[in-house]
Amino acid sequence: MTTEKPTDEDIPQPFNGTRLLGDIRLCWGLLSSMPWPGPARTEGQADDRDDWNESSDWQEPRDRNAPVDVHDSGNLNDSGAGIARASWAFPVVGAVIGAIGAAVFALASGLGVPPWAAALLAVGATAAASGALHEDGLADVADGFAGAFARADKLAIMRDSRIGTFGTLALILSVGVRAAALAAIAAPWAVAAALTAAHAGARAGLPAVMRALPLARPDGLAARAGVPEPATIATGAGLAALIALVILGPGTTVIALIAGAAAAAALAALARRQIGGYSGDVLGAVEQVAEIAILLAVAAA
Repeated sequence: MTTEKPTDEDIPQPFNGTRLLGDIRLCWGLLSSMPWPGPARTEGQADDRDDWNESSDWQEPRDRNAPVDVHDSGNLNDSGAGIARASWAFPVVGAVIGAIGAAVFALASGLGVPPWAAALLAVGATAAASGALHEDGLADVADGFAGAFARADKLAIMRDSRIGTFGTLALILSVGVRAAALAAIAAPWAVAAALTAAHAGARAGLPAVMRALPLARPDGLAARAGVPEPATIATGAGLAALIALVILGPGTTVIALIAGAAAAAALAALARRQIGGYSGDVLGAVEQVAEIAILLAVAAA
């Protein structure tokens, strides 16, 4: 049994500079662990992760009494209001996170660190920059999907904050395969292109999954995020494709984005079969498999 998703279709969505910045800021707070650039907040002001509405007047006020699936949403104290409308900016935040990993790889390489070690440091830097949000989702999905037969039991395992054998193995494989791909690419400028394109491209697919699949459960951040409109999905995908095209070239971009889309679609289909839809953990796992697929495609190309 699936859960009906809320929609944002009847809410006015004026597009201007304030909304543009507000969308990016909202996605920044959701997908990264880094503070928003700008003046420090004074005492009594809400933290970025507690107050999404400061620079976006079209967002609905947050219901602080509503139940929040903390583990599933990456430990965010947010109701998810406005996420669907702002999801076009997911690849923008992803590109920044990828660039941080690229900078770490370049610095390590410049200091004479071997490619494998530099690659591991770069992967670690991207995980730190995102608060390991997607890695957490991947581990929970691996534990839940492989650890039980009944749908309810799978969801219960995914909500558990403890990590199991399958989750541990999934994380080891994710970190190892990404590091191997970067080590194979080796050249710092090429690693920078691969990381930036992979992190932007992997996050660009999340709004499509949010629209294509029903909710797996009625609570949690994903349940209040809304359903992205086709134009929002297309905008995010177009941004990711443009970023990849500029830094990878047309041939590699086509191969990489097809690989990422295929991996995301496969995980989404598995989630539909396993738990009847998606949750925040599923979105994290989708990002991880898409990122891996893009990096492997770039390394092979």
